[in-house]
Amino acid sequence: MQITETKSEGLSREFKIALPAKDIEEKISHRLKELATTAQLPGFRPGKVPVSVLRKKYGPSVMGEILERAVNDSSQQALAEKGLRPAMQPQIEVTSFEDGGDLEYTLAVELLPEIKPVDFSKIKLQRMTAKEDKKAIDEALANLAKSHGSSAPVKEKRKTKSGDILTIDFVGRIDGKEFAGGKAEGYELTLGSNTFIPGFEDQLIGVNAGDEVTVNVSFPENYGAEELSGKAVVFDVTVHEIKEQVESAIDDELAKKLGLENLDTLKKSIAEERGKEFDQLARMHLKRTLLDELAEAHDFEVPEKLLEQEFEQIWAQYEEQKKSNNPDVAGEEDKSEEEQKAEFRDIAERRIRLGLLLSEVGRSNNVQIEQEDLNKQLMAEARRHPGREQEVLEHYKKNPQAMEQLSAPIFEEKVVDFILEQATITDKAVSTDDLMKTMQEEPAKSQSKAKAKAKPKPKAKKPAKKDK
Repeated sequence: MQITETKSEGLSREFKIALPAKDIEEKISHRLKELATTAQLPGFRPGKVPVSVLRKKYGPSVMGEILERAVNDSSQQALAEKGLRPAMQPQIEVTSFEDGGDLEYTLAVELLPEIKPVDFSKIKLQRMTAKEDKKAIDEALANLAKSHGSSAPVKEKRKTKSGDILTIDFVGRIDGKEFAGGKAEGYELTLGSNTFIPGFEDQLIGVNAGDEVTVNVSFPENYGAEELSGKAVVFDVTVHEIKEQVESAIDDELAKKLGLENLDTLKKSIAEERGKEFDQLARMHLKRTLLDELAEAHDFEVPEKLLEQEFEQIWAQYEEQKKSNNPDVAGEEDKSEEEQKAEFRDIAERRIRLGLLLSEVGRSNNVQIEQEDLNKQLMAEARRHPGREQEVLEHYKKNPQAMEQLSAPIFEEKVVDFILEQATITDKAVSTDDLMKTMQEEPAKSQSKAKAKAKPKPKAKKPAKKDK
């Protein structure tokens, strides 16, 4: 095999590789001899078919198989001999081959950059820990008492208000005629629940028990029943009784309604649940600040094709969100497409750089995924599809690529833990609200810091005119 390097620019390499005709012929002959031991053709005993006959019958298919294997094997050998680590699957193009002649092809590949991680012990981070928050537990208990309360008739004479529960009779008519589903007696309606079509409940606010009310509304244009869509309707409503919500007492009985032994057990359960939520948020915050530090401390070239692939995914996602009027992209419309693409390309570059860095740290420090961790992730994924758990498990077992996608986040978390073990971390006790506020404010600060750090690009020189 002859290897000639034809391009070396940054992380991009190209090679011209030639395989002698005799090597190809040897591989074809060897494969045909393997087939001869099992081949069955009319007129020949099993395993006794001459190689010359097999060549005529199976020659083209064997040739294709051998060429594919020869290209794959030789390309891997060429990269190994040169000590190169590709960032993506190499691009291969056969440039010359005729039956009985040499095989020549080009191999284009982008390499992984040389990465030198910083001394992680010099990274300083602040970890948020949960501050005892009795007020938050009291608020949670109050919400539970409200949601698990009961209703009682209003004793004093007063007009209805949002939140009241009315017992009503109603009859609906379109052009003076009743319609199916537009009539009920003794119906309990909570004002403000938006159970009925828009405008209905609003017109029952400010009335008294015993009142007869005429409600004028229209069905929405996209209403489920086509014959009612967009139609104006008049409801004759009689209000029989007004009830109001009565909050449950915060005591042992409330706890028992929720399946717990007593109020102390309920308080402990709330505290544990809030603790889990806090720990998840605190982990997210710590990881995010770590990634910010790593991005700040490392600057190396990223493979162009990886960058372009990541950018295209981000841009496609943005376009989909824009079509669906997603509020997450609000404000982006004020920027030009050029500005948007520049920002998204920066995001893509950061993601690729951090991904390559974490991958290299994991590889060089032999970070491994335990089977137990993978099993937990697999079961969690299966539980996300109730009734199809076995189907999900089979899908991952039969698809190595899907399993790899499942294991990637586990590997990333293990590498993050490896780095955190070496970093200098101080704890700070905060409330959940303070943690949430910090997490909302920090991205804006990081973005401002990044913009301030960015070096202004030199103005491009005006190109000389060229003949068309």
